[in-house]
Amino acid sequence: MSPTSLFRSRIFQFALIYLCFFGVTVGLIGWIVFDVAKESVSRQIEATIDAEITGLVEQYNQRGLPGLVESIRRRATSAAGGRGLYLLADKRNRVLAGNISRWPDERPDAEGWVTFRLELPESEGGGINFGRARVLSGDGFNLLVGHDERERTWVQSTILWTLVGSLAATVTVALFGAVVVSRALLRRIDAITATSREIMAGDLSQRVPASGRGDEFDRLAANLNAMLDRIEALITGIKQVSDNIAHDLRSPLARLRSRLEVALMEPPDAESYRVALEKTISEADHLLQTFNALLSIAQAEAGAPRRNFADVDLSAGARDAAELYEPLAEEKGLHLVVRVAEGVHLQGDQHLLFQALANLLDNAIKFSPAGGRIELTLRRDSGRAALAVADQGPGIPEGLRARALERFFRLEESRSTPGSGLGLSLVAAVARLHDGRIALRDNRPGLRAVLDLPLNDTRPSAARAGEVSTTAGARAPSGLKPSSEAAS
Repeated sequence: MSPTSLFRSRIFQFALIYLCFFGVTVGLIGWIVFDVAKESVSRQIEATIDAEITGLVEQYNQRGLPGLVESIRRRATSAAGGRGLYLLADKRNRVLAGNISRWPDERPDAEGWVTFRLELPESEGGGINFGRARVLSGDGFNLLVGHDERERTWVQSTILWTLVGSLAATVTVALFGAVVVSRALLRRIDAITATSREIMAGDLSQRVPASGRGDEFDRLAANLNAMLDRIEALITGIKQVSDNIAHDLRSPLARLRSRLEVALMEPPDAESYRVALEKTISEADHLLQTFNALLSIAQAEAGAPRRNFADVDLSAGARDAAELYEPLAEEKGLHLVVRVAEGVHLQGDQHLLFQALANLLDNAIKFSPAGGRIELTLRRDSGRAALAVADQGPGIPEGLRARALERFFRLEESRSTPGSGLGLSLVAAVARLHDGRIALRDNRPGLRAVLDLPLNDTRPSAARAGEVSTTAGARAPSGLKPSSEAAS
């Protein structure tokens, strides 16, 4: 990561903005502390001066002017090298006692306070300083009691430089922290960016790395990886579908073309043309049904029908499907038993749900031996609907049940049984669309396909299970009829 990219990053810029606000806040707090400390020192000096004046006034009241002179001389001597300033002068400002060589030229304010220039003796380094004093007038004398400003100046300077140093240290540490935090965040973002570039380059196996700390970036990485898994699965499915389409549709298209060529090569005959056209139409119907099934699967996997979700009476739909497929079952000598709980409702696509159930029934009828038994059951189970179709056919080996849900997968290598291998793929896609799942289980003998769907209907209804007549209920959705396009 180059310094240029670091400084141009929005993370670092936001850190600098926060640092500016933080620095201004610390500066304001420091200035307030400095001002309060300065005022506190000034008040303390003034309180000390007032206390000194009170003591001198008591000496004057008790011992008169000689006692005041003696007291000032004593205090001036003890204040040598210190900060106390004392001066007693007559009305002509001639010095009578004190440690100041002459009366200051500055005039006091209304309360008697005066700040004046003070020449320091050579013993104290010389130079010019300032003093803060209070002036009192008596009978024939003027009294000045004050304090050297060097102490207050030193305290103010110490506090000021301490605050400046603290602010500089704070800004330096905060700037260092901004760089460290920005680099750490940018490393995580760069890892995501590098992964996305590799994926865009065609390596769909790449995943966003996670630190294992469970922080926001790990949660983002988990969501992105889940999305990438889904994208990879869809792309893999598309590739498989393309291969399967090329493999499964090549033969019927070749047969269709060959049949038309033969019809053209033979002598013109209306009957032979009719037979050829009927077989061609049948082959075309098979191709159209395959493409319709693929479109239905793509529609379900894309999730587009969610915007058309409405309340679906699954109980009525199950009875309609049983009624629709009962003649086929009877024609093959099968006994269709229906046990449907009443009042099972959910939000979904009625057409796709009916088509999924029709595929399960079509599979069961297609692969059940004559005289067998097919069961269609619908029941509530802990807020979910369990829709099951069980047959007594050959079933599906456990190791192949997951593959049976893939497009164009068929157990028969010869593919002699009618169908395209899309029936269970459509059922699985419809289940995912409705946040459900499809489970293939052993019926001993046969296969038991269970479609598990979440219920969101809160209306009270008596969920009772029992064998019902397949002739009851409303008709199936228009345009649907039993077909042989479902496959295990």
